[in-house]
Amino acid sequence: MPRRDQYLAHLAEVPMFSACTKKELGEIGRHTDEVAFEPGTTLVREGDPGQEFFILLSGSARVTRKGKELAVLGAGEWFGELALLDKAPRNATVTATTPVKVLVLSQRSFKGLLSEVPTISVRLLTGMARRLHDLDAKV
Repeated sequence: MPRRDQYLAHLAEVPMFSACTKKELGEIGRHTDEVAFEPGTTLVREGDPGQEFFILLSGSARVTRKGKELAVLGAGEWFGELALLDKAPRNATVTATTPVKVLVLSQRSFKGLLSEVPTISVRLLTGMARRLHDLDAKV
């Protein structure tokens, strides 16, 4: 699968982007950067302001809150999507446990994208509403 198609497939799995068209996902993908990190690198730190969204392309990372492990993320999983909308403090620390490659979308790039392609805003709201409906159904 070509790298661009891989990016689109990963973006389509993110609930916030689930209502976006393939063209819109392509626009989002063009605003991302692929970055590599070594094991032990802290990708985000609990309490720091959120400014980026990450999708793991390869490797694994550990998620901790107040020092307690919450999850181990692997290829295709993501974190930090709410940081695209709000600079609220991160609620967990994410640390690479192996060499990782991630797709990174910064809040600044994302906000620029929303100005360039306003239809994405409506799709995001639709995707987030679906996610809320799904969470509500589980309660």
